Amino acid sequence: MKKIIFSAALFSFVCLAYAQNAALKIKIDRKAESLESKVITWRRNFHQNPELGNREFKTAEKIAAHLRSLGIEVQTGVAKTGVVGILRGGKPGPVVALRADIDALPIKERVDIPFVSKAEGEYNGREVPVMHACGHDTHIAMLMGTAEILASIKSELKGTVKFIFQPAEEGAPEGEEGGAKLMVEEGVLNNPKVDVIFGLHINAQTEVGKIKYRPKGTMAASDWFTIKIMGKQTHGAYPWLGIDPIVTASQIVLGLQTIVSRNINITESAAVISVGQINAGVRSNVIPEELTMTGTIRSLDSKVQDMLHARIKQVATSIAESAGATAEINITKQTLITYNDPSLTEKLLPTLEATAGKDNVSITPAVMGAEDFSFYQEKIPGLYFFLGGAPKGKPISETAPHHTPDFYIDESGFVLGMKTMSNLTVDYMEMQSKK
Repeated sequence: MKKIIFSAALFSFVCLAYAQNAALKIKIDRKAESLESKVITWRRNFHQNPELGNREFKTAEKIAAHLRSLGIEVQTGVAKTGVVGILRGGKPGPVVALRADIDALPIKERVDIPFVSKAEGEYNGREVPVMHACGHDTHIAMLMGTAEILASIKSELKGTVKFIFQPAEEGAPEGEEGGAKLMVEEGVLNNPKVDVIFGLHINAQTEVGKIKYRPKGTMAASDWFTIKIMGKQTHGAYPWLGIDPIVTASQIVLGLQTIVSRNINITESAAVISVGQINAGVRSNVIPEELTMTGTIRSLDSKVQDMLHARIKQVATSIAESAGATAEINITKQTLITYNDPSLTEKLLPTLEATAGKDNVSITPAVMGAEDFSFYQEKIPGLYFFLGGAPKGKPISETAPHHTPDFYIDESGFVLGMKTMSNLTVDYMEMQSKK
């Protein structure tokens, strides 16, 4: 009889908890929908007034002012211009971090919209146009909206939410530190200690209303390399009297391309090596003494990453030596592999499907783009997903990719973004409360 009474009591408790969580979801839905126009206004303001990495001063001020208006504890100047908000729920529970990146890019916008960016800034000593060409303006606005949603149900939250507005995701200026790596070093995942982190990225090649995700490796590790080739200068009419670093570099570029095609089992893991810049010489009839090339390495497996580094050094050094030149190779790790914890992803897949609709959620192939969200995931479990931003009915082949002057986002997907981030938070808290 006692077992029957206990089971009945447990069943009643579970039913009550489910009903309470369902009621909370209704509140989230209604609040998100009521905030749509407000979030769009924020986004357009950020879009029209973009700021480059580690220079997001006005952006940070607006974020901090909004969080303070909600009664959220605010920390500013984190990793130079980052803003962190702490919302302590009415009940004990885990600490959930939600992250948005806030920096723009040195690109001149040419999209015909009323809030087009005409801003300018300084990038590595040069005056440049500035544009939110990767959707970070949408991330800021959606997380500000999510903060307002969760603050409105603060007394019902079973835990604490830490809102991380991160600068310099696209990379800090030369000679500076920044981004997620610096935020982690400065303790953003402590005081209070974060248990899990969620993040989203708007995607111009995914239709509005859809969500894409991937367990394990989702985005590539990004490394930058520099190869300096030292030859012997001579007159362009007498190449046999010198050692040509330009011809040597040309052979090295071709040699680097064989590393992926001949050393990587591409059925198991993808990789990319791209040379993006070559600088040498001062005039057409002088073979220069030295040349510098820079490029990027992308990989989805840490062992492959190590092998690529070793082979790049071997190939460049050997080809240079065969020409009588020398090569100095430097490789810097920029970001890690964006790795979605498989257990966490599996547990929260129902949340994604319930929020967007099961038919609107799908697994995406791994991509060679990189994200410094990976530095948070190195320390704690995290889930990073893609939110549709392409207009419905428009062929994806006609949508401009990220980091281009024609990049465009359909704003009708912002409500789904806010609902998803909010639901992930309350569902994770609910799961932890039942342990």
